[in-house]
Amino acid sequence: MTTYPAAPDTSRTPGIPDFPAPRSSACPFAPSPELSALAEHGPVRRVRSWGDSTPWVVTGHAEQKVLLSDPRLSVDFANPGFPSPIDPRHSRAHGERPDLSFVGMDDPEHTRLRRMISGTFTIKRVEAMRPAVQRMTDRLIDEMLAGPNPADLVQALALPLPSLVISELLGVPYDDHEFFQTNSKTLVSAVATGEERGRAHKALGDYLDDLIGEKIAEPGDDLLSKLGRHVRDGELTRREAATMGVLLLLGGHETTANMISLGTLLLLQHPGQLAVVRDTDDPRVVVGAVEELLRYLSIVHLGRRRTALADIEIAGQTIGAGEGVILLGELANRDPLVFEDPDRLDITRNARQHQAFGGGTHHCIGQPLARLELQVLYPTLFRRIPTLRAEVPLEETRFKYDAVIYGLHELPVSW
Repeated sequence: MTTYPAAPDTSRTPGIPDFPAPRSSACPFAPSPELSALAEHGPVRRVRSWGDSTPWVVTGHAEQKVLLSDPRLSVDFANPGFPSPIDPRHSRAHGERPDLSFVGMDDPEHTRLRRMISGTFTIKRVEAMRPAVQRMTDRLIDEMLAGPNPADLVQALALPLPSLVISELLGVPYDDHEFFQTNSKTLVSAVATGEERGRAHKALGDYLDDLIGEKIAEPGDDLLSKLGRHVRDGELTRREAATMGVLLLLGGHETTANMISLGTLLLLQHPGQLAVVRDTDDPRVVVGAVEELLRYLSIVHLGRRRTALADIEIAGQTIGAGEGVILLGELANRDPLVFEDPDRLDITRNARQHQAFGGGTHHCIGQPLARLELQVLYPTLFRRIPTLRAEVPLEETRFKYDAVIYGLHELPVSW
């Protein structure tokens, strides 16, 4: 049964559409038809959403690019007007913090904390990891080929690869991957209760707190040890360092895992374009294909959400101070003013203007790592298993309609 995050009954306010709105099971890779229709009536529009609120939805690429860099928009989850399915007061009652480290903070605190780890994710340092990521990918494919056929690509490859990579980068024992994957799944669920999310957040926080303690006592050459040094120097508390660790662990595997499975299934539906990715000797073709997949799929499912700290005039509308704003990257990435024939997958197009990783000071810090993993994974998978095929018809595939990160619950494949 398909489950969507609940939106309120809008029958009392005709003309104001619902948010969120369900994707069509007939076109599961596309944005919601109802939300796509919003863009036809202008790039900024009110919706009725959680808690009977009426935030603004922004669909235009140009408008989102401007707003993502506007300091008058706050990412602080605790702001009264913040558009969220989870009431921060309810979350606190169950022991769940309303933010995940600097991702839920405004400047200057956001920048102060982000700078402590940003050096780890530079393009040069991430590129140096390519041989290791290639080895991990090949080993996982070896294990999948040696195992049962059919196999679940999510469990065999999509989850393990980013989990292995982020575990090595952070200094987290990969043997604990089932623990952090299970709790991460609860944290990104749009239908989990506050109590469930609180337990998951506390479990991960306690786990990372213990690890930080170990790294302070015996530091290594990993990111948690680096955070431990900031704790030792009085720049962070242990709990702040642990919360940063939760954010990095969550962001480092959950998003990329869903891109791996979704992108694989999408390419299996487009064999001509799959063949180009599989057969090319030009790394620039693979880079371009990954950017197009990022544009086309846009896995952030409930938008990038903000609260206006002051009145903002944009696209002929006034977003009032204290009002919620939802930036829908999946619609910005299908804006016909930027991308010709945007509903068509075309791995040869220049898609670098996509906003899959957000923008402004809050752009995804791990995007070089995600790009690297996808650039390695797709061509390797299809070269090594040229007969790979989906075992389940598209209409029977279980998509994650019930999560804030869109993806697949499982992807049965055979070869």
